[in-house]
Formats: sequence, structure tokens, C-alpha cells
Amino acid sequence: MRLLHLHSSFNPGGKELRAAKLMAAFGAQVNHTVVSGVPGALGAAEVVDPALNVSYPADFPALTGRPSLARYRRIATAMAGHDLVLTYNWGAMDAVLAHRLFARRLALPPLVHHEDGFNQDEAQRLKPVRNWLRRLALPTAAALVVPSRVLEGIALDIWHQPRGRVVRIANGIPLADFAKAPPPDALPGLVKGPGERWLGTMAGLRAVKNLPRLVRAFAAMPESWRLVIVGEGPERAAIAAEAARLGLAERVHLPGFAPDPARVMGLFDLFALSSDSEQFPISVVEAMAAGLAVVSPAVGDVAAMVAPDNAPWIVQPGDEATLSAALAGAAADDGRRAAVGAANRLRAEADYAEDAMIAAYRRTYAAALGRSAFP
Repeated sequence: MRLLHLHSSFNPGGKELRAAKLMAAFGAQVNHTVVSGVPGALGAAEVVDPALNVSYPADFPALTGRPSLARYRRIATAMAGHDLVLTYNWGAMDAVLAHRLFARRLALPPLVHHEDGFNQDEAQRLKPVRNWLRRLALPTAAALVVPSRVLEGIALDIWHQPRGRVVRIANGIPLADFAKAPPPDALPGLVKGPGERWLGTMAGLRAVKNLPRLVRAFAAMPESWRLVIVGEGPERAAIAAEAARLGLAERVHLPGFAPDPARVMGLFDLFALSSDSEQFPISVVEAMAAGLAVVSPAVGDVAAMVAPDNAPWIVQPGDEATLSAALAGAAADDGRRAAVGAANRLRAEADYAEDAMIAAYRRTYAAALGRSAFP
């Protein structure tokens, strides 16, 4: 079985880590070819099981560029020879369009497209041209996979996709791994000291995550609290600069990317997001599985993901003062944080098991191939 993965980027993030988990679940009987729409953005390769058959070709046709039938034909021709094509997010939409244009003429393999959310340029409003291009490109896709109810509604109502093409699969995680308490030195170069409380987040350091906002909201928390932002990305300098501007440099830590979130999440005493846009963030599920309360804007499905007990700490998007007040309130009440965290853990156990997610992806890919099972 030969799978071709065409990613908008393959730097570490939620969809990339999920893809790596699925690749591991499918085992050595599947060969994977992974392409990044951003040349060289292959940082998530370090979490891919080295025992798998995975290649990262440097000569695959560019996934973005000036529209032309010749370029689309080159992309389509490169799809041939695979059994299933998997495309991810807007950055791979040219490949979806190439499939639409040449699927019949070149007898291309089936294609499943995945949409996980939007970058900063569509955080507030979807671009009409992109909506139109999705409608144009997606008709030959065997399925359009989305993780959230919000994206499911967008796919049906704005992108005009038929009900039978849209498949919603909630992100799942290995719940048992997050029940273990990590050692205080689980993060390289950073040790949790006695009496410290950590407000934590895990995210790609991108503009859409608006992590300088989290630094500002954190400023009102007690001196015993530290902010630990786990991840890498282009916004690292901006986050550090905001911490320095507010005199918080000694209390704000950026330890880098953690390939195994289960070894880190339990160090946090409270989890937070400050994003302008999300859909179904895996990090929130991981925080819930670790028994943490969550403070976040009500972006994507976050308000529906957490337990009802957590609802008062899900705030209006863009309201920095309310986010800050929610963080301060959560920090001040250890007992309530623990109770909310326990409720979140129960919700995660009921709804977000990794095995259920993997089984749903197997069914979707098998259906695209016209098979009863996958791989």
C-alpha cells in the first residue's frame, strides 16, 4: 500500500502529530511519501516512527505557485503510482484541484482531503476566493475529513459539500499515557521547583495562536505562577519580547518543541489557549486527559469539548481582560481547579480515545479505496 501525503506544512503541529500517529498505527505494511507545501518544513519527521517506510522527496512538484494547467498536470502526474492521496489544509488545495482536473484522464488514485483549521489570514473571516476554489476543487475527493462541528458546518454550508462527502472525526489521544505524573525535569533545561505553579500551553508558535496575548493575560497571575509555552515556530521572538516588555522574562519560559506531550502535560497546573482561531485542538484534549482545567477563548469546538464544569473559564474570543480574569480566578482556587480537571478527565475518557479515532480513519480510507478494511 502506497500513501502520498501532501501537507500544507509538515512542521510540528496538531495535524502533523496526528498524521504521524496514524502512520504508526497502519504499520510497516504501508509505504508513505510525505511532501510539505513549504519547502524544508519537515520538522514533524522527528516524531515519525523510524521503523516505518517513509520518504520525503525533494523533487516533488511545488504545491503552490502561479495557476497553470501545465503545473497542475505535473502535480497530478506525480500522484500516479500511489494507492491513495491524502491532502491537508489550504496549502495543498492546488493538489486537490490538480486531481479534479486530471483524475479521469490520468487514472489517478482516490484522494481524501483533510481540513483542520485556518491561519491568521482567515482567523476573523474566510476568504471568498478560497471558498470558491474549494467548491471547484473538491468534487473528485472521496471524502473531506474535518475534526470539529464548526468546520463540518463550514464544509456543508459555505463550501457546499454534499453530506456524504463530509466526515467528522474527533481527534483522539492515548488516554492512559496522560494519567502518569511526569518527573519535574521532563522538559530539557527547565525544572519545576517546589511550590511553583505552572500555567502551560502547547502550540506551534504561529501568529494565529496569539501567544503574546497569553503573556499579557498571565501578568495578573500570582508571583508563584510561571507561564510555560511548549512549542516552536516563527513567533518565538515576539513572545519573548512581550514577556521582556512586561518585566516577565524570568517567569515566562519557552523550552521548545516536546515530541511526547504525555511526558510534559502533567507538569502543568492549569492549561490555557489564547488563539484567534482553532477548530478541535488536540492540546485541549491532552490537557483534559491529564486532569487539567482549561482557560480558553470560545474558538472552534473548545466550548463543547470541555466538561460543563469548565464552561465558566471559556471566554469570549478577543476579550483579553476576561481571559486575564479567568486565569486569575482559576489560579486562586486550587479545589475548583482540581474538580474541573477531574471532570475534564472523565469527558476525555468518554469521548476522545485514540483507538476510536484510528478506527474512524481506517473506515474512511477503506471506503475511499472501495475496500472493506484498511490497510
